[in-house]
Amino acid sequence: MLQRLGIKCIITHKSEDVMEADRIILPGNGAFDQCIRNLRLSGLIPIIENRVLVGKIPLLGICVGAQMLGHSSEEGIEPGLGWIDMTVNRFSDLGALPLPHMGWQEVAYSDSLSPLLSMLEPAARFYFVHSYYMKPKNQEDILLTASYGHKFAAAVANGNIYGVQFHPEKSHRFGRQLLEGFAKGK
Repeated sequence: MLQRLGIKCIITHKSEDVMEADRIILPGNGAFDQCIRNLRLSGLIPIIENRVLVGKIPLLGICVGAQMLGHSSEEGIEPGLGWIDMTVNRFSDLGALPLPHMGWQEVAYSDSLSPLLSMLEPAARFYFVHSYYMKPKNQEDILLTASYGHKFAAAVANGNIYGVQFHPEKSHRFGRQLLEGFAKGK
């Protein structure tokens, strides 16, 4: 998606690439514990922490990558990164609604001034695939909400750290707009 936008990007596990990056995307595909363990085993956490927490470069977590930004997840036992004050909970009491929550969902804006949302048109909708949702302690950290049985945080932010529960890379023009806002935002 970024290449389609003409934005230079690389997929890497090399520390020198992370040190030179002016933006970082933390993807997530699979279960929480396995994703966070793989990130720890890569040895990149101290480097990413330095770039993001000290150097203040923007980071975007996607799906489980966003969930890893919190303290913990009900999906596993491993601790998260703790960069956003939140936990990750399993959807419950959904009645007849199936898990995972899968499909297109319109989002509501909590904070339209965020650089992440700067290029996003109104009435945006994104593609979700998840059974767990982010639950920030501070309402100010919620950028977008969606509803599946109850309202939940669809996008979160704290300073230069962003997380989205949905998959922008699968969300057509709305995903392009969000990724362009991340790549070009201040």
